[in-house]
Amino acid sequence: MTPQDNELLCRVEGDAPMGQIMRRHWMPACMIEEVAEADGKPLRVRLLGEDLAVFRDTNGRIGILDDHCPHRGASLSLGRNEECGLRCLYHGWKMDVEGNVLEMSSEPAASKLVERVKHKSYPAREAGGFVWTYMGPPEEMPEFEPPLFAPTEQTPVSIVKIHVGCNWAQILEGAIDSAHSSSLHSSDMVPSRVDGAKATDSNWLRPSTDKAPRLQVQATPFGFRYAAIRRPIRNAETHDYIRVTLFVAPYTVVIPPNNLYNVANMNIPADDNHTVFYFIAWGGMETPHPEVWRKFCGAQPGVDLDMNWNNLRRRDNDYLQDRQAMKLGNFTGIRGIPQQDICMWETMGPMTDRSRDRLGASDLAIVEFRRQMVEAARNFAAGGPAIGTTAPRVPLVSLSSFEGVVPKSTDWRTLAVSTEEKSLTEARSV
Repeated sequence: MTPQDNELLCRVEGDAPMGQIMRRHWMPACMIEEVAEADGKPLRVRLLGEDLAVFRDTNGRIGILDDHCPHRGASLSLGRNEECGLRCLYHGWKMDVEGNVLEMSSEPAASKLVERVKHKSYPAREAGGFVWTYMGPPEEMPEFEPPLFAPTEQTPVSIVKIHVGCNWAQILEGAIDSAHSSSLHSSDMVPSRVDGAKATDSNWLRPSTDKAPRLQVQATPFGFRYAAIRRPIRNAETHDYIRVTLFVAPYTVVIPPNNLYNVANMNIPADDNHTVFYFIAWGGMETPHPEVWRKFCGAQPGVDLDMNWNNLRRRDNDYLQDRQAMKLGNFTGIRGIPQQDICMWETMGPMTDRSRDRLGASDLAIVEFRRQMVEAARNFAAGGPAIGTTAPRVPLVSLSSFEGVVPKSTDWRTLAVSTEEKSLTEARSV
């Protein structure tokens, strides 16, 4: 990959094509739990290089405003959330959830300035445990669609949130890298004589010892699917262990499930060198409670993270790696699957130089991601539509990943594929 293509893939701030693609999609701004209280503390959020203030007003409506007051640029997230508006502490200017300036305390009563100022605001929706926003041109705003992990309002959803000190693309590449799990996560994803992936309180069990999966990729209307094919512990002569992962452009990965719940992650660029990482469990009644999920992942606020979701494991403290635990058999000495990933992502640097990579057969999905998204950025820069926005589109709630031991004759491209996705994928290939 050339340095120029690397920049095209990674940069999201300002007019960068990749950031402009992101802006054409609804994106999570924060979790609902962070702004649950009407007239509560506003939340400062950074997305695509912009500082935003997110708040819930007196009537329960969500506002997403430019964090810099239109008067002199002071922070609105430090302001007073009261009487259906956010009031700047500096001179008392007050804005509602739509950016209308309601009051200008510092201006004479006869001033008409209040009628001429409109503050930047973005639309907000709530679904699946998240507050979502759209930051693109209003005339291109798509209808809001519930996320794939919240097919109904009653679907249990548990969320891990961590601020990560590197570019979004190297995090997403980690999520579509099946080969690393057999090494990096080997103390948590344990080979076992089971018939499929199983979740316990402390481990994820898998029916294979194969550390070198064979990868195959299929382009789809939403991004791509890929299969990691391994030898199973049982019936290796007649069966394969297959894990099918989905990349849903531009920022979501649907990870193969276990017997109790589904798994996905979203990798949301705060700016060029920082990402908000969300790791999500969802599904049925066996979905772990949010606190149980966070404990399992080593991502509890007040224990593993500070109260603003910043990691207490950092490069300057070697991610609190336990070398004694490593001597006793733990592969990494780092607790929590996403925490193990984070120390790999961050130590690549804020924005890794992919021109230095030496890729192999196990990197096929990463090659496809880079090819697809660099091509998408070039196409957008040339005046084309943003990837994932053109009709016909596969309904998100119809998408699902797969894992299981199946006969060798099975075509993995047929596994867990909805009728809608199948018809659109076939039409695309004609």
